[in-house]
Amino acid sequence: MIVTLIVACEVGFWVLLAAGLSLRYLARMPRAGIAVLLLEPVLELVLLIATATDLKNGAEADWKHGLAAVYLGYSVGLGHATVKWVDARFAHRFAGGPPPVRPPKYGTARAVHEWKTAARWILSCAVALGLLQAAVWYVGDGGDISSLRAWQTKMLLVAGINLVVATSYTIWPKQVKN
Repeated sequence: MIVTLIVACEVGFWVLLAAGLSLRYLARMPRAGIAVLLLEPVLELVLLIATATDLKNGAEADWKHGLAAVYLGYSVGLGHATVKWVDARFAHRFAGGPPPVRPPKYGTARAVHEWKTAARWILSCAVALGLLQAAVWYVGDGGDISSLRAWQTKMLLVAGINLVVATSYTIWPKQVKN
């Protein structure tokens, strides 16, 4: 059930995003578009409640519950950036908006961009880690929490990789080729 709900939330995210942007740019109804886009967090709330209810009803904590936590973390940390990214491209393609701004390629500007990206990913990981830890405490000593701990390890790895990438652009900034 949880995997199906995660897939439904992901599909729902893209459907709401397409509907909201279509209303905003194609139908020229910006307020209706914003209203539809504001429904997206409801999907994550439904997933959170369903996952907690599943655990409360005695389900064994497994990879599906961990995946739900990671999905929720991604939504919190990177959901807004994803919407902005798609919005810029949709506006350019369908509403005559300016071309999307590309990230800087060189120097300090690129390092700053990488740190902002890393911060979003680290926020995603922190939210996922928090939700996973809450699930570990909720399951308690009586249940198997190994899959939840494995997801926590993966989230620490993702956060670490993003720190390494951002640090590398700071220490060794990419230079313009002459």
